[in-house]
Amino acid sequence: MTDYFRTRSAKPFWRRCLAAVLDFATVFVIGGYAIFEWSAGLQRSGFQLNEAPVLLLIAFASIYFYLGWSHYDGTIWQRILKAR
Repeated sequence: MTDYFRTRSAKPFWRRCLAAVLDFATVFVIGGYAIFEWSAGLQRSGFQLNEAPVLLLIAFASIYFYLGWSHYDGTIWQRILKAR
């Protein structure tokens, strides 16, 4: 049991933190833009995602992170930065 912990090294904090920030930015930019286009979120007052589109964006982000952490070997940026 102790060999498992010795062979598995923790990744640097900066990699894990940067991967998390980039994942959130990617999900909210890409997901937000897609939902914005779908829901005609551009109003006279500017860019708006209210009510159902926001819930859809939160659901999209939740699914992205759930699938990345549980079914794949990390999220997109965790795999690129080798943070997991």
